[in-house]
Amino acid sequence: MNPYAFLAIAIISEVFGSSMLKVSNGFKKLYPSIGVVMGMGVAFYCLSLSLISIPLGTAYAIWSGIGTALTALVGIIVYKESFNLKKFLGLALIIGGVVVLKLSSGGSH
Repeated sequence: MNPYAFLAIAIISEVFGSSMLKVSNGFKKLYPSIGVVMGMGVAFYCLSLSLISIPLGTAYAIWSGIGTALTALVGIIVYKESFNLKKFLGLALIIGGVVVLKLSSGGSH
C-alpha cells in the first residue's frame, strides 16, 4: 500500500480519536473512550507504517498539521465551536505549511 495512504488513514484515525475525547467525558463514557483508544491505536500504527518510506519530519508535519486542521474543523462543524478570521488564518497557515513541506520533499518519498 502507498505510504501516503497509510498516512491518510493515520490522520483520519487521529481526528476520530481526538473527536471522541470531547464526548468521552474524561473517559467516563465507555463507547467514546473505546473510540479514543482505537482511533489513536490505528493512527500510530498507520503512522509507523508510513514512516517506512516517508521521512520522519515530513510525515509528522503532515500528520500533525492536517490532523490539527481537521480536528479544528470537526470542532467548528460538529461541536459548534466559534469560528473567526484568526482561526481561519491559523488553519490556512497550517495547511499552507503542510503543502510547502510536501513540495520540499521532492515527491520522491
